[in-house]
Amino acid sequence: MIRNFSPGRAKLAAPQCAAMIALLWLSPLQAWNDFGHMTVAYVAYQKLGTKTRMRVDQLLMANPYFMSKWPAKIPMKTAAADRPAFLFMLAATWPDAIKRDNDYHNDGASNGDRPTGPEANRNTGYDDFNRHKYWHFLDQPFTQDGASPLPPAPAPNAKTQIDAFRAVLRSDDPDPKKSYDLVWLLHLIGDVHQPLHGATRVSKASPEGDAGGNGVAFCPVGAKNCTKAELHAFWDDILGTSESLETAKSFAKGIAAPEVSAADIADSQKWLDESLMLAKAEVYKKPVGAGNGPFNATKGYTNNAKKVAARRVALAGARLAAVLNADLK
Repeated sequence: MIRNFSPGRAKLAAPQCAAMIALLWLSPLQAWNDFGHMTVAYVAYQKLGTKTRMRVDQLLMANPYFMSKWPAKIPMKTAAADRPAFLFMLAATWPDAIKRDNDYHNDGASNGDRPTGPEANRNTGYDDFNRHKYWHFLDQPFTQDGASPLPPAPAPNAKTQIDAFRAVLRSDDPDPKKSYDLVWLLHLIGDVHQPLHGATRVSKASPEGDAGGNGVAFCPVGAKNCTKAELHAFWDDILGTSESLETAKSFAKGIAAPEVSAADIADSQKWLDESLMLAKAEVYKKPVGAGNGPFNATKGYTNNAKKVAARRVALAGARLAAVLNADLK
């Protein structure tokens, strides 16, 4: 998901980060990147029941990109049997793709990443050209330096929308609306398994939170130019940055997808609580220190981040499949 930095979401110490703020304004920041979302989707598609697959394939045809943009991304040599899975993978990237599409527009406050106004809760289908950036995350605040008070998490957010979209899939609502909600679900269930989409660190340097690590300067191992590097992007890109469907498929086939139960998918808050716990335990730890950096990644931190991310992507895929098998009517 593209998550743009906004000074309304993370107030950095001006002397320390003024240059970084200017650069972040120019750069879209994501959660997982397209590679991560396509991996989640491939894992999920393999676990869908036959009837669910057929229903999903039918609903995706209503997406405006189904004929206009997705076919060009599928290699000509792709076997016919792989095309439905690849379309499903591309659908999982659509809520990020519309952030680069001039037919869509920002809504809300702070460059569109905070909900405001009656359209924030709108759910009418593809006639909605709002980008709804604030649907992609739930900023659950925590602090490591005793900063207070902790700001409330804005709503609507990833949890409110996951729950709303699942309700539509179970309903008798028309197919065009179900298609819209389905594509958002493919994306959001992936998003909330990225640890920094369930957390924001509140500190004396960032009393409103660091926007899920977007306000923390963080340099990857071996990087020659860190002027645009930050913690959120590090975690988005940790599994790779390829936009190849075949590469995402190969990676997904190499990770074990865990089994999930009905109880496991009953409460989306559980997924976000896991992300918050992982943010505290695995993201905001050495070499990440107090304040907004800059900090330098180590090989140990990087290798651990890859393992955490692979587990979360696999779990997101298994949960997404379980949700669709259970809910899609």
